[in-house]
Amino acid sequence: MIVYREHYFYGENSMSNSNKLRHIQPLGPRILVKLEENADRTPSGLYLPQGIQERHQVALYAQVVEVARDSLATEDVGENVSGIPLGVYVLFPKEAGLPVPWDESLRLVKTSDVVAVVEEIEQEGKH
Repeated sequence: MIVYREHYFYGENSMSNSNKLRHIQPLGPRILVKLEENADRTPSGLYLPQGIQERHQVALYAQVVEVARDSLATEDVGENVSGIPLGVYVLFPKEAGLPVPWDESLRLVKTSDVVAVVEEIEQEGKH
């Protein structure tokens, strides 16, 4: 279970039987990202097993779900000091970042490892 509350991100602690929620606050020039699922098929429709997908993947695509802030106070969220906006999608090398132990879809990434911010734009009337 994942719960978003204001600018705070909580993830279920799957390493124990407790129902604790955890707040992750990146420190220094880091961001917390949630990895996006990869398509399991090629553009031509061929199915790719998980191991093959991971071996051929060079970069990871993820959404920024929390950023480093100038204050750790719970009432005052603090200003974003990471330089990367909250909620955007980013690309970074698959070796970069520190996986969160209790949720494999989360990763703490240094902002210097981010190689691109990706903007998704809706297409009007595809021809």
